[in-house]
Amino acid sequence: MGSRRRTLTALDEEGLVRLVAKGDRAAFEELYRRTAPWLAVRLRRRCADEQIVAEVMQETYLAVWRAAGAFAGAAVGGTAVGWLWTIAARRLVDAFRRRAHHARLPEVMAAGVAPTVAPAAEDEVLAAGVDGEVGDALRRLAPELGDVLRAMVLDGLTVRETAVLLGLPEGTVKTRARRARQAMREALS
Repeated sequence: MGSRRRTLTALDEEGLVRLVAKGDRAAFEELYRRTAPWLAVRLRRRCADEQIVAEVMQETYLAVWRAAGAFAGAAVGGTAVGWLWTIAARRLVDAFRRRAHHARLPEVMAAGVAPTVAPAAEDEVLAAGVDGEVGDALRRLAPELGDVLRAMVLDGLTVRETAVLLGLPEGTVKTRARRARQAMREALS
């Protein structure tokens, strides 16, 4: 292993992102090598469609290459891994919206009626993966509570990362997490 490769493998993800911000292709490749496997697993937990996962992965790393300077130059308290997941999660939500929009458009045009609101694809995946009382309780949660619960429990994000992901203040995330836990306890007791 060359000295450059040893240097890159010794860096943490934040250090790699700082080098990526300077256009360092080898640092980008090392960041991808480290993070792509776990990112793909997390995306697959939310979406079973491999094509969408592949598209989101590509869009995510393209965004990382283009926006590494924004992370490296910001005084954010989060981690590079959290930042990467935030990008991927937003890209996944965008993909779900595009898929839902394209799927409804032909139906609406053919039927000549207003579109109905369908559950989000990630909600369907979550509901299918959790059965019984817990699944029923999750499906009855208000959407804003379910979003926080999914991000913090299923995705393992911190309060700060969840706030960034959902575009909410940290206090709101904490309040919604508490309300979601209370609603789940009441539904399961």
